[in-house]
Amino acid sequence: MDAVINSFLLVFAGEMGDKTQLLALVLTARYRKPWVILAGVFVATLLNHALAAYAGGWVASWFTPFQIKWGLAIIFFAFAAWILIPDKEEELKSESRFGAFLTTVIAFFLAEMGDKTQLATIALGARYANTVAVTFGTTLGMMASNALAIFLGDKLLARIPMKWVRLFACILFILFGIGILVGFD
Repeated sequence: MDAVINSFLLVFAGEMGDKTQLLALVLTARYRKPWVILAGVFVATLLNHALAAYAGGWVASWFTPFQIKWGLAIIFFAFAAWILIPDKEEELKSESRFGAFLTTVIAFFLAEMGDKTQLATIALGARYANTVAVTFGTTLGMMASNALAIFLGDKLLARIPMKWVRLFACILFILFGIGILVGFD
């Protein structure tokens, strides 16, 4: 259960203000089909994060526990710094001849490639060596974060400054890195 909860929290916080969350907002504004967009996010995330969690398990089989511990802590500290850098809106612009669902699946799958939440999923897969639990937790985190953007995005951003959201996510990544180093499970 720790793998699910920690994966959820890390991806939920890490996704706040991320380009894919902004992409969800843009696609919803463009197509006006929030449930279709959310379904597309689900399919793309499930595929992308299952591959990433599996890759994390594979990585864990090649390194010693000491190397994994320090590698993961460094990765989480790097994510803490990375999340403070806002994504650029020009990265989000794209034209599509597909419908709302297929456009969302393709755009989200590609946008997540090499993204901090995908890399975090790989790290979580290495940490917990439970592909199903990590995929489930990270997918729930991605869905919750993007559902906020899809259904409440404009209202939330009017009340909570994005710099505070980024700062909270930064602190969460730092706490995960420290937790790994001191042996919290």
